[in-house]
Amino acid sequence: MTSAQADNVLHLNEYSEPGISLNSWIQVCELDALSLNELMQLPESDWGALDTSITQRIGVSQLWFRLTVDNANLYQLRILALDNPLLDRIELFHLNDGRLIDHLVTGDSLPFAQRLIQSTAFLYPMELQPNSQHTLYIRIDSRGSSHLDFQLLSPALQIQRTESNFLLSGIQLGALAAIGLFALFVAYTSRSYSYAYYSGYVLSMTLLVAAIHGFAFRFLWPGIPQLQIYAIPFLIPIVMAFAVMFTEKVLRLKRVSIRQLRLCRSTAAMAVLLSVISPLMSYDLAIRLQILMVLGVSSMLMVFAMRQALQGDKLAKLYSIGWCTMLSSALYTGMLYLGLLHADFKPQLPVMIGLTFEVLFMAAVLAVRYNDERRAKQDMQQKALEQAQRLKELREEALRDEEKTKQKLERMVQERTLELEITLRELNEANQKLTEKATVDSLTQLKNRRAFDKRLIAEGRISRRQQTSIALLMADVDGFKGINDHYGHLAGDEILRHVAELLQSQLKRPSDLLSRFGGEEFAIILPNTSAEGALQLAEQIRQAVMNADIRWEDVRIPLTISVGASAAVIESDEHPTELLEQADKALYQAKQSGRNRACLYSPQDTRVTEFRSRM
Repeated sequence: MTSAQADNVLHLNEYSEPGISLNSWIQVCELDALSLNELMQLPESDWGALDTSITQRIGVSQLWFRLTVDNANLYQLRILALDNPLLDRIELFHLNDGRLIDHLVTGDSLPFAQRLIQSTAFLYPMELQPNSQHTLYIRIDSRGSSHLDFQLLSPALQIQRTESNFLLSGIQLGALAAIGLFALFVAYTSRSYSYAYYSGYVLSMTLLVAAIHGFAFRFLWPGIPQLQIYAIPFLIPIVMAFAVMFTEKVLRLKRVSIRQLRLCRSTAAMAVLLSVISPLMSYDLAIRLQILMVLGVSSMLMVFAMRQALQGDKLAKLYSIGWCTMLSSALYTGMLYLGLLHADFKPQLPVMIGLTFEVLFMAAVLAVRYNDERRAKQDMQQKALEQAQRLKELREEALRDEEKTKQKLERMVQERTLELEITLRELNEANQKLTEKATVDSLTQLKNRRAFDKRLIAEGRISRRQQTSIALLMADVDGFKGINDHYGHLAGDEILRHVAELLQSQLKRPSDLLSRFGGEEFAIILPNTSAEGALQLAEQIRQAVMNADIRWEDVRIPLTISVGASAAVIESDEHPTELLEQADKALYQAKQSGRNRACLYSPQDTRVTEFRSRM
């Protein structure tokens, strides 16, 4: 036993724990206008045990607590901690062996600088001399949450808890502030109301969280205690107003339902009005009204989102998940504040956690919406490009005669350009060693997708200019997922290295490029190669892989590969990409035909194209 409880006296000795919860030793008395002498003369029957019905109220007045500590024959320095930064006034009387040695008044109704220890929690240091008995009388008056958790801590443990609290709160507030500022910058550059309302929602919530945890009072307005008192009832409706307006934009209520749109805007106006009049109301009434408002608004927005989610709106689905966490946590916190539930932690903790998760989900909603808008914009741009191409073709047809005259000059320019490109190719080969790390796959030591795309564009231009055929091969190891599942990922990596070596050994020309396209897929660029030559090489690759003796831990792993090939003379800037898609379709045909195949893309075979479009 580190401490003993007898006659409501806390006995300390050299074996006492560094952190002691005092609620079991605290006694409480609810009598009005008592002096210290009157308190000391009260009979023991007027003092009762501390229970949750007292520690989880909204608003207390002239609530007295008594703590008696008996210290053994050892000097100790302890800190009395009361971790509730929202208490308005705390008055403490410290008696040593019945003699008053200290009188302290603190709380967030006084400037922060008047606190004995500069901390968001209320701390009181106690020097406990050997063989001494200390009695503390504590009076608490507060209009907000009276969640009380008295602790007697060693200085080292108090420092540790303070650092942990600063770290966790800093992470939460930093993340919220970063998200809010990012959304604000996006709103400013894009002129988006969705991001503007979301930024206002997150930043006002950040300020609310800082006020609840006491950081706003400590760092933002330490000399204005009146602002600390009314900050929370002012900020809660502001947060809900921004949340409602953000919901209106995200769920596109203007298109979905004019009735829901009007209800949202009316709710936002009422929230702003409640924020303005809350300083004129009693704190208890304002907090209770705002709890009901948060629950009501959260339920309303949840219903709006669920209706659209059931209709297949993916944004509404994400929004519903995020707002569900908000509604659940707000309901739990509301029941704690209203006294319907009791818990050992602070009543605002559930809603703080729910708000954080809800912010992250709302960020995901905005990201999905931004991506959808970007795709729609790209589709519109593509259609505009297609229309411009058609106009260009009509113009070229009208100027065909003039173009014939220019072709001779273009051929001369092309010959000169070819010479320059040869020189540039030599320079590129000299620079290739410098960019090797950025273009090589770390597992197989082959060229990566970036190098493949760059080379494909270059070879496409040469093919177009010289009117020579270029071929592409797409190869995919059959059943590779099963190998990973059966033998493990290390075996899979080793197999990919073996396959890379086998494929590289089948390429005889320096101009041929083998690259790892992604996962178990490989891509090969074959300049100056016809369709027949590409198919022949694909078959050689297939047989080489099938006949390879690949082992892992002395176990032979049978391996096959499917190869798709395409070849053509490049005719436009988009043609290389189309040629790559054709090779991929041929690979898909090889897979569908039973795997371990080499297939050549044929424009006449439309079966694969039609099947892929349905996918």
